[in-house]
Amino acid sequence: MDPGTILLFAAAVLASLFMAWVIGAGSSGATPFAPAVGANAISTMKAAFLVGLLGFAGAVTQGASVSKAVGSGLVEGVTLPITGVIVVLFLGAGLMAIGISTGYPIATAFTVTGSVIGVGFALGGDPAWGKYAEIGAVWVLTPFVGGGIAYGLASTLPRPDVPEDVSVPILAGIVGVVVANLEFSFCSSLGGTLAIAGVALVPVDGVAATIAVSLGFGAIAASVVRWDVGRDQVGGLRRFLLSLGALVAFSAGASQVGLAVGPLFPLLEDLSMVSPLVLLLGGGVGILVGSWTSAPRMIKSISQEYASLGPRRSISTLVPSFLIAQTAVSLGVPVSFNEIIVSAIVGSGLAVAGGDGVSPRKLGLTVAAWAGSFVLAFGLGYGSMLLLEL
Repeated sequence: MDPGTILLFAAAVLASLFMAWVIGAGSSGATPFAPAVGANAISTMKAAFLVGLLGFAGAVTQGASVSKAVGSGLVEGVTLPITGVIVVLFLGAGLMAIGISTGYPIATAFTVTGSVIGVGFALGGDPAWGKYAEIGAVWVLTPFVGGGIAYGLASTLPRPDVPEDVSVPILAGIVGVVVANLEFSFCSSLGGTLAIAGVALVPVDGVAATIAVSLGFGAIAASVVRWDVGRDQVGGLRRFLLSLGALVAFSAGASQVGLAVGPLFPLLEDLSMVSPLVLLLGGGVGILVGSWTSAPRMIKSISQEYASLGPRRSISTLVPSFLIAQTAVSLGVPVSFNEIIVSAIVGSGLAVAGGDGVSPRKLGLTVAAWAGSFVLAFGLGYGSMLLLEL
């Protein structure tokens, strides 16, 4: 590899690290624990510290699927050159940095996806319609599914005929079943998921065994939460809320690291000595540092300015957020955690306080920023690559 190519690759790696830092400072670093901070279950600084560690873990153990999709699944017929990768990463990170500095959560998935498609089209690539259909469905359905589930949960948890020592453990059980069926890299030699890895412990085989182990995980989670809420309702709700925040932070790292390192994946074809795990580790470190150094401002913005959050409403926000995030990871679809969390916050806010539970102006500006960031990133990516090709 000639020195010029090495320098370009180094610039691309630096751009990727900058993107990872911005992600940690913004979407993945701010949104997972924002509801818990709003409910006074954890301080802003402790939330930023924990979300950094959990985001790093998610990036390393679950980040490959979204990374591959961003790197090679958005445009067909072309592979982004190093210059294209640099354009994509600096555009995405730059728009995210603007959002952080102004206090409005720009959707990382929108900016990176828009810039990758714009650069790819400028190089003569063809649309990947199948992937666009998946991405579009997730992006469009997220506000309705996440907000709808949050609305239903926030409407149910405070009801006197639905005691919290029953409703909250049921939610914990559902979450436990989902966790048992998540794919982790450290379980790859054992089948990929905790449920499959645990099949050897039950006296049946096949699908029935996987279902039995999954339900066992759910039963354990439900039992622990029921015991905790039963002995200390307020403390139990807060601890369950923090557990949900941890799962969402882990999922954020798994999804968002792909937006930072995904464009680098195709470049590894010429660098066989570099493992994809190295890129995931680097992206995870960037997210961790960003969370520790700059996430508190965005955490405060989301937790205090969008709505007044209590423990029950925060639980209603994080349960659908975790489910949607892991669905996107399993599909290999880049997803915006800002969109997920804000949609759930709005849904739970409408259930608790009607129209007074959210800030219409803040919400409207955020939605406009989401749509505008995708269009702007696409246009800038397309135009920048055309100029570089002249």
